[in-house]
Amino acid sequence: MPLPATPLETKARLIVGMEIHVELATRTKMFTAAPNIAYSAYYDDEPNTLLDPVVVGMPGVLPVINGRAVEKSILVGLALNCRIASFTKWDRKSYYYPDLPKNYQISQYDEPLCLDGALKIPLDDEPDGPAKTIRIIRAHLEEDAGKLMHEGPGGRPIDHSIVDLNRAGTPLLEIVTHPDFETPEEVVTFAQMLRQICRHLGVSECIMQRGHMRFEPNINVAIEKGGTEYLTPIVEIKNLNSFKALEGAVRYEFERQVDEWQETGRTVESGAKSTRGWDDNRQVTVLQREKEEAHDYRYFPDPDLVPLRISNEWVAEIRNRMPELPFDREHRYIGELGLNPKDTASFIEDPRLCDFLESILAEGVEPSRAATVLLNYGARRANERSCSTADLGIRPAQIKQIVDLADADKIGSSAADDLFGYCCDEPGRTAEQLAEAHNLLQVSDTGALEGFIDAVLADDKNARAIADIKAGKDKAIGALMGQIMKQSKGKANPKLVTELIKAKVQELS
Repeated sequence: MPLPATPLETKARLIVGMEIHVELATRTKMFTAAPNIAYSAYYDDEPNTLLDPVVVGMPGVLPVINGRAVEKSILVGLALNCRIASFTKWDRKSYYYPDLPKNYQISQYDEPLCLDGALKIPLDDEPDGPAKTIRIIRAHLEEDAGKLMHEGPGGRPIDHSIVDLNRAGTPLLEIVTHPDFETPEEVVTFAQMLRQICRHLGVSECIMQRGHMRFEPNINVAIEKGGTEYLTPIVEIKNLNSFKALEGAVRYEFERQVDEWQETGRTVESGAKSTRGWDDNRQVTVLQREKEEAHDYRYFPDPDLVPLRISNEWVAEIRNRMPELPFDREHRYIGELGLNPKDTASFIEDPRLCDFLESILAEGVEPSRAATVLLNYGARRANERSCSTADLGIRPAQIKQIVDLADADKIGSSAADDLFGYCCDEPGRTAEQLAEAHNLLQVSDTGALEGFIDAVLADDKNARAIADIKAGKDKAIGALMGQIMKQSKGKANPKLVTELIKAKVQELS
């Protein structure tokens, strides 16, 4: 959807830079061995239980760098075509907030881990269509703060705030872009691609509702009037955790800034930066505070943490572990495997489903058949069980067996669906064993089928259907098929029955 038009005497151009925070799914926190809430096993732990003396800032404690968090961050940097720093250090970012017990955050200021990257985003839905390069300024590693809640359980109003420190100390990768975005659609496309990259790399689960990925667009507007261009003050929208909210906030802020400039004439030179929040109910941004500058945080090197020197050999070893990136996988699925773009998009959304598909292809199943089985039979059950299709329990070899049984006309499509479900529950048995146990195998015995057909053809009430079949109206076979299926208790092979009906009807005088 295009941005709204501004009055005829002005031209307005949206300018957006992005800050994206990604919680890394390491087992422990960034600077201590306390469990990490961004690791799925600990997400449902009780509030204020994932703590230790380092997290709560007890005197005399010493932080220790989480090496896995550094490796995961380098993986993301490489995927974003960043230069990986050979030297990086840690800094204290000082500010008081109730959910940060130390009164400072350990972050990276002037020596970030990853720098000068770029990511190409598509400008339409065509795989080889036009693209735009978004420049990455930096990706630096830090620790997350805790959470402040201003409502009680179930949304109950309270007259105080609740502090949960379980999230404090979580490894947090902050990715900062140049202000290269010109439309809300570009912003959302970049955010979606970055989420896919992080999930396929395995660095984060990127579950938006859990705050694993939070977006903070920095927005202002270039307004041209009378041959002069004016830049509105920059506004940062804080902590957006859905693509819908991200698009809505950018779109609303564009309109709001144009309206404010027309009323006040304030520009970037005359107005301080500010932060705003997004009210999802009213679909508006709301003022929070004026934005601090870097000097307000009093950055200085953390005296308790040694700088890191990152060798070329370490970077090469991490690069060798990099899996196929989602956009490369997408092109291969469409170009080499022949999957359609819609099915491909469904796979790319779930990297574990992609890996499962690959294991089925290794069994020798044709790609489109494998995709159909997973997206038809598997997706419904995965939705019912609130899990990935890859976690249903069915083995790739069983899926190959189901396809082979269907190709041999031993089971029909509905039976194949049922058999898929039985395989999910009993992965230790073959598909044919389960088909026999649950009476799913079709009757293909010509003698038995001819008996069913002869009985149906001898019934006078079927005379009209028989006459239609003789006249070449094959649709009339359906009227007889239901009766034969009833006699065979649904086990008759429809394909063979159709052939036998045609042959027998032509033999009738």
